Amino acid sequence: MRWHAAAALAAIGLGLLCAAPARAQDGRHSEARNSEARTWATAWAGSVQGPYPVGNPSAQPDLSFAFPDPAAGARDQTLRLVLRPDVWGREARLRISNAFGTQPLTLDGVHAGLQLGGAALVPGTNRPVRFSGQDRVTVPPGGEAWSDPVALPFAADPEAPLLAGRKLAVSLHVVGASGPMTWHAKALQTSYATAPGAGARGADEGEAAFPYSTASWFFVDAVDMAVSAPTPVVVAFGDSITDGTASTMNGDDRWPDVLSRRLHAQLGNRVSVVNAGIGGNQVVGPAEYNAQKPFPGGPSALSRLDRDVIGLSGVASVIWLEGINDFSRNGEASLPAVEAGMREGVARLRARLPGVRVIGATLTSAKGSSSAAHGHPEQDEKRRGLNAFLRGSGVFDAVVDFDAATLDPATGGLRPEMVPESTTGGKGDRLHPNRAGYLAMGSGIDLGAVLTTGR
Repeated sequence: MRWHAAAALAAIGLGLLCAAPARAQDGRHSEARNSEARTWATAWAGSVQGPYPVGNPSAQPDLSFAFPDPAAGARDQTLRLVLRPDVWGREARLRISNAFGTQPLTLDGVHAGLQLGGAALVPGTNRPVRFSGQDRVTVPPGGEAWSDPVALPFAADPEAPLLAGRKLAVSLHVVGASGPMTWHAKALQTSYATAPGAGARGADEGEAAFPYSTASWFFVDAVDMAVSAPTPVVVAFGDSITDGTASTMNGDDRWPDVLSRRLHAQLGNRVSVVNAGIGGNQVVGPAEYNAQKPFPGGPSALSRLDRDVIGLSGVASVIWLEGINDFSRNGEASLPAVEAGMREGVARLRARLPGVRVIGATLTSAKGSSSAAHGHPEQDEKRRGLNAFLRGSGVFDAVVDFDAATLDPATGGLRPEMVPESTTGGKGDRLHPNRAGYLAMGSGIDLGAVLTTGR
C-alpha cells in the first residue's frame, strides 16, 4: 500500500478527527469516583514478563547488589524508573503490574516527577501518586492496579515544544519483600534503585539515595495521559526487533521511536506511539507461561494480547512485527501455525477494538546470524513464506515492508551497514538491525497506512 505524500497526510488528518476516544477498561475505578470526564491515551508502555531475572536484557549492570536474592526480589527499597511518555497531559495515571508475582506486592511512597539527569529530578516537579485516595496499594499475585489521576503542573502546556522528549521518573517503594519481580527486561533505558533496606525515598529530588542502576523496568507497565482532543494511540507489537535490541542505549532510536518522531512532526502532541515489544517473543509459543514456568521471551503474543494491546487506552492502530523467533531453534513452529496465530490475533483485535487498523510488518532477515538459534536455512524459508502471507493474504489493513528496507540483495541478509550493534559496540549478530537499520525501518513506513479510516 503506497500513497503519495499529500494523500497520506490528508488521511492522517481524517484519522485524527475520526479516531475513537479511549475505551473504559475494567478495574479503573478511580474514574467512576471522579465526576470530571477525562479522555485517556496511553503515553508509554513496557510489556511485562517475569519473574526477574528471566528475560533478555541489554547492557544490564550487575544487579546482585540491588537485588541479592531474586526470590525475595526488592526489599524495603525504592526504585526510580525513567520512562519517556510519547505525549504529555496535565494529568497522568500509572498501571502497576504484579502479573508474574507469587505473593501480594505492597507499594507506598509512589511519586512521579520530571527527570533532570541520572536519578535526579527537576526541583519542584515531584508529585505523590495515590491509589483509591490512599498512599499505599497492595496488588495480588497475577493482578494489576491503576493509580488515581495525578496532576503534573510542569505539563500545564502539554504542547510546549521543550516538553517533547522529556522523561518521567516514577519512584515507588516496595514495602517488605516483593517476592519474584514482574519486569520488562530490555528497557534500553537506565533506571535507578536504592540499596535494600533503604526505605521510602521516592520524595527525594536528588540522586544520592539511588546508587544502583538497571537497564530494565519493574512493576510499572503503562502510563496514561489525560488528553483534551482525539489522540490516536499506535501500538508497536512484537519481539526484540521492536523492543530495540542493538539500538543505542538511552538513545530512543528503535524503529517505533523513529516513527513517533515522524508522526509528531506532522501532528504535534496529538498522537502517541507506544512500544509493546518483548525480546525473544513468539506469536504462538510457549504453550504455557507463568512464574513457575517462565521463558526468556515472555508469554506468547496471543496470550498477552489483552494486557499489552487491548488493555491500553485509545488504541487506533497496531503494527505487528513478529514470527522470527517462532521459526528459530527456540520455537520451531510451523509456518501454518504462525499464520493461524496471526489470523486469530487480528480477529481478536478487531472484535475487541472496533475500528482498529492492524498493520502487518514483514520479517527482516536473520541469514548468517551468529546466534545458535537463528540463521539456518529452514528459518529463512519460513520467514519468506510468512512475508508472502503478510503481503498477499488480505488479513491486514496495510503492510509495512521492513524486509525491503533492510535486505542486502547480494547476500540475502541484513545490509552490511546495519549489522554492527549500537548498544555497547561490537560486530553485531546479523539478526538485529542497529541504529542505521531501525532508522531505515521507521523512516520507510507510509504514515497514511498507519492512521486512516476504514479498511
